[in-house]
Amino acid sequence: MKLVVQRVLNSKVEVDGKTVGKIDKGFMVLCGITHHDTEKEADILARKLCNLRVFEDENGKMNLSVKDVGGEILIISQFTLYADSMSSGNRPSFIEAARPEKAEPLYEYFLKKCESEGIHIEKGIFGADMKVSLVNDGPVTIILEKENQEK
Repeated sequence: MKLVVQRVLNSKVEVDGKTVGKIDKGFMVLCGITHHDTEKEADILARKLCNLRVFEDENGKMNLSVKDVGGEILIISQFTLYADSMSSGNRPSFIEAARPEKAEPLYEYFLKKCESEGIHIEKGIFGADMKVSLVNDGPVTIILEKENQEK
């Protein structure tokens, strides 16, 4: 499982011209799932994401989590995070991305795990053509990845 986490002042996702997810201060997260991911990886990354300390405290140090600042999280499924664009040619291969029948239930599980941490969660629509906008704060962008050790 791979997450691209951006600290944002605000973010929204639209499908067919309609806003389906919108947050103010918090994280906009792109979430990629590969074949061997399980709920174990989702549990670990949900905990890590919700406790990631990249918001500034009163001394200007990145020392607070999204929970500490009352922030929100917008999580968007993103199979292209598992693109292989280096093996051959210029056209990426997506064979490392999990098929929708595996990825969608794990994505939904991950959303629920993040919600269980007491954070307001918004989301995109799995598999839809989405338009994402955000104001990156910092900019701060962190990549979180947890590989299944039992591949």
